[in-house]
Amino acid sequence: MFTISVETHFRASHQLILPDGSREPVHNHDWLVTAAVSSDRLDNMGVVMDFQTLKAMVDKATAEFNNKALDEISHFRQNNPSAENVAKYIYGKLQTDLPEGVELQSIKVVEEPGCSAKFAE
Repeated sequence: MFTISVETHFRASHQLILPDGSREPVHNHDWLVTAAVSSDRLDNMGVVMDFQTLKAMVDKATAEFNNKALDEISHFRQNNPSAENVAKYIYGKLQTDLPEGVELQSIKVVEEPGCSAKFAE
């Protein structure tokens, strides 16, 4: 199995809803997203897929977040905008657009150094 990954960044704020129903203060993060994909075999160029193509796909999947309040995005009005839910949301957006034979392994989201969440099926 071959695996490659790419990273992208975006800046966004969020405000989690706490277990008692209150909200934490709104705060910003410089989010880092890592997408890992894999394949059992390489294509005719000898790669899983082109890094630039994968990076463009991840950039497109995260473009709606940049310089936004995640709480204002429709999906996160229904789902707490935690790093875990952000990772799962991005995973869902990327999963269906990959070339045949390439599987999405995981999406890792880092809110700040040392604080990350990863989603994989």
